Amino acid sequence: MSLFRTKKRSIKKPQLLTPSKLGEEKGSTPTSSSLIETEKAVKEILGVNGDLQIKHFKVFGQFSAASVYLSSLVNQDVINQDILKPLMYEPEHLMGREKTLNNLINLIITETLYHSQAKTDANIDELIGGLLLGETVIIIDGVKEAIHIDTRKVEKRAIAQPETEQVILGPREGFIENISTNISLLRYRLPTPDFQVKTLKIGRLTKSTVAICYLKGIANETVIKEVEKRLSEIDIDAILDVGYLEQFIEDNPFSPFPQTQSTERPDKTVANLIEGRVAILVDGSPFSLVVPVVFNQFYQTTEDYSSRFLMGSFVRLARMLALVFSLIFPSLYVSLISFNPELLPTEFAVAVAGGRAGVPYPAVIEVLIIEVSMEILREATVRLPKQVGGALSIVGVLVIGQAAVEAGLASPITVVVIALTTIGSFATPTYTAAFALRMLRFPIMILSGIFGLYGIMVGVIFIFNHMLSLKSFGVPYMAPVSPENYQGMKDVIIRSPLWWMPKRPGFLQPSNQNRLSKNANKILEHNKVGNDQREDTTNGGSKGDHNTSSNDNLN
Repeated sequence: MSLFRTKKRSIKKPQLLTPSKLGEEKGSTPTSSSLIETEKAVKEILGVNGDLQIKHFKVFGQFSAASVYLSSLVNQDVINQDILKPLMYEPEHLMGREKTLNNLINLIITETLYHSQAKTDANIDELIGGLLLGETVIIIDGVKEAIHIDTRKVEKRAIAQPETEQVILGPREGFIENISTNISLLRYRLPTPDFQVKTLKIGRLTKSTVAICYLKGIANETVIKEVEKRLSEIDIDAILDVGYLEQFIEDNPFSPFPQTQSTERPDKTVANLIEGRVAILVDGSPFSLVVPVVFNQFYQTTEDYSSRFLMGSFVRLARMLALVFSLIFPSLYVSLISFNPELLPTEFAVAVAGGRAGVPYPAVIEVLIIEVSMEILREATVRLPKQVGGALSIVGVLVIGQAAVEAGLASPITVVVIALTTIGSFATPTYTAAFALRMLRFPIMILSGIFGLYGIMVGVIFIFNHMLSLKSFGVPYMAPVSPENYQGMKDVIIRSPLWWMPKRPGFLQPSNQNRLSKNANKILEHNKVGNDQREDTTNGGSKGDHNTSSNDNLN
C-alpha cells in the first residue's frame, strides 16, 4: 500500500457550506409572524423560480394566509381538494365556535385538513427544506408557526423485470428509482415487525434519503452500528446512486474485488436480509447495496435456490468453471505455447504452430492485442443503443475476427481461446466481480509471457493471498472456506438441499442462527401415502386411522 501514500500537506480544510450564502444566513433564523416578511424571505432564498407558486387566501374567510409550493414537485389535486377547499370554506362542525390566532393551528391540523401528514415548525430552514421536498407550506398572518403538508408527487417508472440479473425460474420484479416503492417491495416479502428501516439524509445539495434495512433479532447489532457509523461520516455534495456510498464504506478501496454487493432484485435482497446481512437503499437508485459480503456470493444466483438442488449444483459448478476460464485460460495458452509446448499433444502442437506461422509477434503480444480489442468491442456494445448494439457485437466477433486471422494478425486458436474466455466472463452473474477478473487477467498474462507456468502460479498465489487478507465489515472475504465453517461449506461449491442447511451462515454471527426447525426432515415422510404408509405402521393402529393421519398431513 506504500504506492498509494501521499505526502501530507499543511493546508487548512475549508468549512463545508452550501453554495448559497443567503440560505446559510437566513436558514437558522425563525420565521416571522408577518406573512409579508416570511414570503419575502422565501423569495430571497429561492431566487427566480418559475415553479414557485404562492396563493393568497382567507382561512375560514377571516384570517389572511398563503399557500407556498413548487408546482413541479406537488400533486395539484391534493392541494386543491384536501387543503385549500377545507381551509377556505368553514366546515359545518366549526361554525359558531370561537376561532383565534392562538387556537387556529390546532383547529386546522386536528379538525379541518383532510390529510394525515401535517406538521408545524417556526424555522426558515425547515420551511425551505420542506418546499424543496415537495411539501406545501401554509403561512398564516399573525402566526409564527407554518404548517407543512406532504403533497409530493414525482413521476416514476413501472416495476419491470431486472435488466442486469436475468433468471429463468424466479420472480420478475426489480427495484425502481423511488425508495418508497423499493421499501414496499421488501415489506411485501417480509410481513414481520422484525423488518426495520432506519433513514438518514446524505448530501448537502441532494439531501438524498438513505435507508438502512435489516431484520431485528437476526442481523448482528455490531454490523448494524458499523453501517450507521460509516454512513453518518459521509459529507459530500451529492449522493446520486448506491455506488457513491460503496466508495465511502468499503474496507479496502484499492482492491479490485468488490466488498459490497449491489443488486436490483428484491427477492435477492430479502434472501440476504434473512441470512443476517444489512441492505442499503438510496432514493433515486434502482439498486440495493448488501453488506457484509463474501466471495462465494458473486457466483451464486437466486435461481440456484428456486430450482431443485441437483440442477442448482450443476449450474453452479459450470459457473465456477467459467470463472476459472475467464481468469487464467489466456495465460495458460500463452505459457504452453511460449515455454512448455512439450505438454501439448504432438498433433495439436503441430496444428497450433502451423496456425501461428504467419503471425509476426510473440504469443503474449498476440493475446494482449486480441484481449484489448475485445474489451473495446464490449464497451462499445454496452454504450450503443440497443437497436445497433447487437448488430455491432455480431459484426465484431465474426467479421473482425475472421479478417484478423486472414490478415495474419492472429491465429485461429488464439481467437478461439479469447472467445471462450469472454464467454466465461459473461457467465459470472455479478458484473463487479466479473470486471475484477477481467482486470486481473492482464497482469497474469504478462507474468505468463515472462515466466511461463511459474508466472501463472505466482500471480494466482498473490491473488489468493490478497483475497484472504480482505474483510467486509469485519467478515473474512473467503469465509466459509477460510476460516472454515461447516454450515457455510454446504453452500459454496454445490448447493445443498435446503433441509441440509438448518442454520444461517456462522461467519455472519447472526443473533438467531436457526432458520429450520429440528423436525423439518419429517416433511419427507409425506410422500408415503395410501398403502405405502399403512405398510410402515409400527404402532398397531388401524388402517382407517392411518389414512386419516396421512390425509391430515397432506392437507
